[in-house]
Amino acid sequence: MRIAIDTNRYTDLCRGEPEVIARVEQAGRVMMPLIVVAELRAGFAVGRRGAENESVLQRFLAEPGVEVLYAGAATTHHYAGLYAQLRRQGTPVPTNDLWIAALAIEHQLALLTRDQHFVSIPQLRLI
Repeated sequence: MRIAIDTNRYTDLCRGEPEVIARVEQAGRVMMPLIVVAELRAGFAVGRRGAENESVLQRFLAEPGVEVLYAGAATTHHYAGLYAQLRRQGTPVPTNDLWIAALAIEHQLALLTRDQHFVSIPQLRLI
């Protein structure tokens, strides 16, 4: 299975949460949306262990089977469709998470996350 990992689950992975470790190890490919990388680095920038956290992130991104997932023109169409759908449903999702969902849907990835607002997107496979 190919998965996308959300910011909160990457943090859980770094904390050694067994369920997340197992999911990542079982995945054939782990995609980290660029938005997740940016959220992590924003946290590093205001945290006390920024350099250490950056080093851990770099090692994770260098692992075989791990790849950063970038948005492209097709992603913007998925984003726009999701935005309109969620607006009609009256179930907004934070902007960064909307980008993460659009990337996961575009690339047919299951999203490893703890965020419950993603359940408002029925076409998104969640782990």
